[in-house]
Amino acid sequence: MKFFFYPRLAWSGIRKNGKLYLPYFLTCCGMVMMFYIMVFLAEGEALAQVKGGNIMQEILGLGVQVLGIFSGIFLFYTNSFLIRRRQKEFGLYNILGMGKGNLARLVLWETLILAVLSLLCGLGAGVLFSKIAELFMINLLFGDVTFTLRISLSSLFLTVKVFAGIFFLIALRSLWKIRVSRPVELLGSESVGEKPPRANYLYALAGAIMLICAYYLAAVSQNPLEAIPVFFAAVVLVILATYLLFMSGSVALCRFLQKRKRYYYRTDHFVSVSSMVYRMKRNGAGLASICILCTMVLVMLSATMSLYIGAEDTLRNRYPRNLVFQAQDLEPFEKEQLDPLYRAVDEVLAEHSQEKRDIQNYTLGDMNGCFLNEGELMTENPAESGETSFLDFAEVWQVFLVSLEDYNALCNAQENLKEGEVLLYATKRGYPWNFIRLPELGEFQVAKVLDRFVGNGVDAMQILPTLYIVLPDFESGMKVLSGKTLENGASLATYFWNYGFDLDADQDTQVEIYLQIRERVRSLAEEGRVRLTQCESAAWERESFYSLYGGLFFLGVLLGIVFLFAAVLIIYYKQISEGYEDQRRFEIMQSIGMTKREIRKSINSQILTVFFLPLVTAGLHLSFASLIISRLLKLFALDHPWLEILVTLGCFLVFGLFYVTVYWLTSRSYFQIVSGGKEAGPVRGRRL
Repeated sequence: MKFFFYPRLAWSGIRKNGKLYLPYFLTCCGMVMMFYIMVFLAEGEALAQVKGGNIMQEILGLGVQVLGIFSGIFLFYTNSFLIRRRQKEFGLYNILGMGKGNLARLVLWETLILAVLSLLCGLGAGVLFSKIAELFMINLLFGDVTFTLRISLSSLFLTVKVFAGIFFLIALRSLWKIRVSRPVELLGSESVGEKPPRANYLYALAGAIMLICAYYLAAVSQNPLEAIPVFFAAVVLVILATYLLFMSGSVALCRFLQKRKRYYYRTDHFVSVSSMVYRMKRNGAGLASICILCTMVLVMLSATMSLYIGAEDTLRNRYPRNLVFQAQDLEPFEKEQLDPLYRAVDEVLAEHSQEKRDIQNYTLGDMNGCFLNEGELMTENPAESGETSFLDFAEVWQVFLVSLEDYNALCNAQENLKEGEVLLYATKRGYPWNFIRLPELGEFQVAKVLDRFVGNGVDAMQILPTLYIVLPDFESGMKVLSGKTLENGASLATYFWNYGFDLDADQDTQVEIYLQIRERVRSLAEEGRVRLTQCESAAWERESFYSLYGGLFFLGVLLGIVFLFAAVLIIYYKQISEGYEDQRRFEIMQSIGMTKREIRKSINSQILTVFFLPLVTAGLHLSFASLIISRLLKLFALDHPWLEILVTLGCFLVFGLFYVTVYWLTSRSYFQIVSGGKEAGPVRGRRL
């Protein structure tokens, strides 16, 4: 009987505090379920057998690490709400004769019960939903679907091990809180309020400056390569600024509202503002956490969804034609060297009754990577240190030389150039100078900066910007550059031949044609009849291509759901904990004549004053973050501004509706606590 005393008492405590423990328990189950599903997919045999599945599994492997770390931090953090609420109960147990050792046993049993139930329910749900997730992933990769349900023992073991460790740390923290606390302090913990905080305008100013700097970095950064370190710097600044502004700025807001007598001395505002000002330090930290989590969800979903929806456009940028042939050499490509390849292609197409459409056939001069320094192209890093840092690569360009005849033919243009003039086209960023100096060729005046040129796929598959330079005398320039040898033995420029065309055929037919042509071109190259040629097919690469974007999208959805769990739980506990703190104040106000209708108005005033600040601020963060994200997406060959805007706006609107729903539900719980009534309906603002 003695053995079952503590388990029964622990279960009774959990059941009686169901309003607190049920959301926590559901969140633990959700975390366990998500972690198992992600591990299951990252190690699954079915996904590995699909073309491109290995790429997606590598992405999910990174997600497993992120989710494991976040789960530990978040569950550790939210458990503090439970401990704070139960401190009064533990203090009463202590005064009634239970020592700290007895309380420690009680806490251990509560943690053990929650851990076991969370693991059992979470793993059960994970096993059931893992097949749905697997089918969804295979569908993203256009693979063959099988309906065999499989349980991964290794995934089960890893999930149990990770979350057992998390619950063990949570138990240690709870035991430490009991060890260092005193019975009287525990009994009166809920009645101990914060001192009226002062509005620290210095912190608010520092937060405003940080936020302005972050927004400025997002607005002025143009180079996609520079956007990577800028993005991380902006993220750190935004997080710090959000916490400073919410913790100090919210106090300043309450002080400001108190000074507005027409606003403050009203029944629906007086109680709410006077109670908020006493806890705004903790309240501000909670609001900042909600804001950061909301921003993370919105940024992650909008970016990965834009990538996946725009995958076809990106695929077309990477493979401008259905079939593409490319080759590089130090010597120009003569007609007799290319005719065998043309004949092989035509023979295969004739066998499948296909004809070439939208043919591209041109030769470029490839200068590889050059440093661009104040309008001068250099083959070596101009940095004095001689060491190349990450930011030095922001000035590295992929450079192609184009003949004027090829440009006019490819772009259906009629441009003319004088001696000493060139035309320029830059991708991923602009070109600000009116001249350019080429190694061995001297300085040229930029007659015109072009707004378009045909893609060759090289620019789309790399993070470096590309500079196309249209020369009036392409052959003479290439003769000089191809004959120049660098210190590493490579030539300064090589001839780059590109030949591509589209087909009016379905996916499978295009793949079959590609495989046959590739085999014949290999045979011709082995016989020495053609130069070694790279052959690419958009249809053949589509599955591998979608595996990357599909994996990022799926990871964004899973992590977005997890961060959404976190935001909702923080919102819920924030409302519940503040409801219990405000309960006594509203009881006093009701005893002197305050009606429940006036309580509703006061609650709406309090919630609407601060509750929607995280959503509005997250929207502001998202609008500036989208500027950097748009440039980062260019590194994935996605350059579709309207698509990105529509997806971002859609994500924000859907998330806003969800946020309002959470407000409606949590405000109802808050009202029931402070009013002491069970008949209360949902709180309706002004009416909302």
